[in-house]
Amino acid sequence: MTASILATLLPVFLISGAGTLYGHFRSPDIRVLNTLNMELFVPMLAFVVLADRQAPLAEYTGLAISGVIVVLGSGLVVWPVVKLLKLEPKTFIPPMMFNNSGNMGIPLLVLAFGDKALPAAVVLFIVEMLLHFSVGLYMLSPHTPLWRLLRMPIVLASIAGLVCNLSGVELPSWLLEALHMLGGVCVPLLLFALGVRMLEIDFSDWRSGLLGAVLCPLSGLVLAWPLIVLFDLSGLQAASLWVFSALPPAVLNYLVSEQYRQEPHKVASLVLIGNLGSLVVMPIVLGLVFTHVMPPAG
Repeated sequence: MTASILATLLPVFLISGAGTLYGHFRSPDIRVLNTLNMELFVPMLAFVVLADRQAPLAEYTGLAISGVIVVLGSGLVVWPVVKLLKLEPKTFIPPMMFNNSGNMGIPLLVLAFGDKALPAAVVLFIVEMLLHFSVGLYMLSPHTPLWRLLRMPIVLASIAGLVCNLSGVELPSWLLEALHMLGGVCVPLLLFALGVRMLEIDFSDWRSGLLGAVLCPLSGLVLAWPLIVLFDLSGLQAASLWVFSALPPAVLNYLVSEQYRQEPHKVASLVLIGNLGSLVVMPIVLGLVFTHVMPPAG
C-alpha cells in the first residue's frame, strides 16, 4: 500500500519540485506556460477524451452532478466558519470551493488509476472550470457577463467533443492519436507550472492559509460520501470523486483575485499553503481509496 501511494505521489511532487527548482534559478514567465496550457494543450485533452466514442459519457452524469454539488456545497459548508471568525467571504470562500482539479487532479488520477481515469478526471475538471468562470466570477464581480464563458478554449473544445461523442461522429485514429499527444503535454506541464507558482508562497497570513488547508479538503470530503451513496457511484468514479473532493485550492484562485483586486496576497497564502497541506492530506486519502474503493493502476 505504501509503495502504491508513493508511486502515485512521487511523480507529482518530483515534477512540481523540478518546476520550483527551475523557477528558483531561471525565474521564467509562468504566464506564458499557463496561457499555452489553457488555450491549447488542456482544450485538446478535453476534446479528445470527450470525442472518443469509447468513453460512454452518459455513464458520467452522476459523477458530474456530484462534482457540481461538491464545488458549490463546499462554500455552504465553510460559510458558518467564515461568519464565526469574521473572515472576508469573497477572499476565503472561493479558494475553498474551486480546487486544483487541473494542476493536480488530472495528473494524480492518471498516475493512481491509469489512462482509464482520464474521462472521469476531465469531466470533473470541466465541471470545476465552468463553475469557477461563472459562479466564481459572479461572487467577485456580480456584473461579469456570463457569455464570456463561450470565449474560453476549454469550453469550446468541450462542446465540440460532446457533439462528436453524442452525434456518433467517429474521428480517424490518426487524428485522435495526434490530439491525444498534444493533450498529453498538459499533464506534466500543469505540475511543472504548479511548482513554479510555489515560489510565490506568502506566509504573512499563515493562520488563514493553515485554516484553509484543513477546511478545503474537509468540506469536500464531508459531501463526497452521501453523494457516492445517492448516485450509486462505485469503482473508478467513486475513487475519482474522493480524490477530487480532497484536492487543495486551485492556483487560478490567486490569478482571479489579482485580476479583481480581492486581497490577492491573502488568497496566495490560502492557495499555496493549501497545496503544501496536500503533502499530508493526499497520502491519507489515497491510502483509504486504494484500501476500500479501488486498487491502484498496475
